[in-house]
Amino acid sequence: MRVDQGRSVSVDPSRLLEPRALAGGGRPNGPEWRDVRERGSARLLRLMAFLSLRLGRGLSRSVLYGIAAYFFLFSPRARGHSRRFLSLALGRGPSLAERFRHILYFATCIHDRVYLGNEQYERFDCTVEGESLVRAHLDAGRGAILMGAHLGSFEVMASSGRRQPGLQLCMAMYEDNARKINAQLAAINPHAKPEIIPLGRIETMLDIAERLDRGALVGMLADRTLADEPAQSVTFLGRRASLPVGPMRAAALLRRPVLFMAGLYRGGNRYHVVFAPIADFSQTTAGDRGAAIQAAIARYAALLEGYCRSDPYNWFNFFDFWRERGDPAIA
Repeated sequence: MRVDQGRSVSVDPSRLLEPRALAGGGRPNGPEWRDVRERGSARLLRLMAFLSLRLGRGLSRSVLYGIAAYFFLFSPRARGHSRRFLSLALGRGPSLAERFRHILYFATCIHDRVYLGNEQYERFDCTVEGESLVRAHLDAGRGAILMGAHLGSFEVMASSGRRQPGLQLCMAMYEDNARKINAQLAAINPHAKPEIIPLGRIETMLDIAERLDRGALVGMLADRTLADEPAQSVTFLGRRASLPVGPMRAAALLRRPVLFMAGLYRGGNRYHVVFAPIADFSQTTAGDRGAAIQAAIARYAALLEGYCRSDPYNWFNFFDFWRERGDPAIA
């Protein structure tokens, strides 16, 4: 893992209050991921919520294969980006079956939201790695920031956290995304009330700090950038990619520890939840902050790369992730 020093960019702290600076959730102005409609979300969820709760997970998964096949056949652009990613993650060209498996894992994680959203946790065999890290923060009454990615299932990670007595978990995300998540959860379980901190408001950083002071865990996704936001260039799966600076800089300004999080689907009814240390900014001085942020982003990228190699079918960025600013899009 290599960080390209010359491509990191500093950021005005006031910009951390903008949605694009925290979680890759700003107004579209160039990045391909903002232009790609994730067709596997609301439409698929409405259909699967109806069937799944009536047929059960086993029978409804037969329908899931048909839906995955439809998207595999009629989403050539996403299929092409999937093939490119799998080639990098696997170190060879993926077979047709492996490429379909990638789409199927995405559909499965969406499908399983139905059961997780209705607290039917007994349907899943879920293991947790790094649970002692979370427990230590809870016991100390210290809040922490969980830094995730579009990798696997956030819902299974959140549900595993309910095993921890007294755990408070919320997500910081842009309001458009928050509305989509709330609409999806309402379709699954009208009583589900996730705690979401909307980005892009004056009080956003104060809200995050208040939750952390109460000992809560605040989740952010840190793998997508906008065209005009500060970013750091890293070597990811052997290619240059840009990661946003905003989420890690927010953690540094709030002087909080940061943990990596992922809920990895591993076939059947099996999930593996991961928590791993990234950085602790509690004692970081203002003079050391820039270098500490850069090192933390490099650590995040290394962890993300490791799980992309070990669990490649959990990567749900179906766009040209390696496209950097000024580069032409890959069709």
